[in-house]
Amino acid sequence: MNSEKIQQAFKEAVSKVNGVQKAVAVDTKLKLYALYKIATNNQQHPSGEEPHISAFKANALFQAKHLNELQAMQQYIAIVKKELDT
Repeated sequence: MNSEKIQQAFKEAVSKVNGVQKAVAVDTKLKLYALYKIATNNQQHPSGEEPHISAFKANALFQAKHLNELQAMQQYIAIVKKELDT
């Protein structure tokens, strides 16, 4: 798949996630969060009202930091297909 097709598939996957009605496991949400941040080149340190939630987000980002933007998009798409296309 070329980069344009990956980017289009990523946008579609993001839309699917944003419109999801079923419950998604917390670990899956954290993976998607980290992959989205890397794919969109927005890896600022997570912040929020709940310090423990920010720590989980920071850990998810740390675990995925070895990926480049296209790899993150591809993994995001794969997770969405596996978890939400059923």
